[in-house]
Amino acid sequence: MTVHVETRGADEAISIVTLDRPERRNALDHATLGELTDVLAQVSARPTRVLVLTGSGGHFCAGADLTGVEDASFATLLQGVLDRLRDVAFPTIAAIEGAALGAGSQLAVACDLRVATAGASFGIPAAKLGLMVNHWTVQRVASLAGQSTARAMLLTAEVVRGDAALRMGLVNREGALPEALEWADQIATLAPLTIAGHKLMLNRLEAAPADDPDVASAFARAWESADFAEGIDAFRSRRTPTFRGQ
Repeated sequence: MTVHVETRGADEAISIVTLDRPERRNALDHATLGELTDVLAQVSARPTRVLVLTGSGGHFCAGADLTGVEDASFATLLQGVLDRLRDVAFPTIAAIEGAALGAGSQLAVACDLRVATAGASFGIPAAKLGLMVNHWTVQRVASLAGQSTARAMLLTAEVVRGDAALRMGLVNREGALPEALEWADQIATLAPLTIAGHKLMLNRLEAAPADDPDVASAFARAWESADFAEGIDAFRSRRTPTFRGQ
């Protein structure tokens, strides 16, 4: 198992979900996304008040495990996990140390709240690989970090440190898992129906982007491109990719 869940408190109101692939810096593959989907369903079926998502071995999640990513089916699986984190009725907190890159940043912004160390790193290095993230991720990153930072992260693959992320509002509090659990303990004493209603309204303020054929075409073109194949091959061969816009 690469995803573990434990509960906290006498009434088990807090669920702690841990990505546990430390040898890969908790990078996501198809199997891990499947486990995470199942765990989130289990947690949602219990009287959970708060979910804390974290990673083992000093890292949150280094992104997609590119040794097993071949096509956009990975993005489809990931989108299902992001949707679940967004839509559950209770608050979700990402407790972040080390790398939160690519799919790791996507998991982090899908959570309602983020607690991160000053040295944590956020980034979406898709442009280094020839792939694209989904439209909703772009919307959420821009909403949380601001248009300027979102453009730097998405168009130049810039990495943002945890201390800078805190200043700009991408991160809510400085800390790691202990601080996230302390916050979760406080939240778990609050009125759950009020929180669920407020979360619903906040999500409705940020309605999912409408289906856009131009965006869909750009997404498919990137994932099916020779540049994507080149990016993956370069990653696996540990060399610098040469992109040709094809």
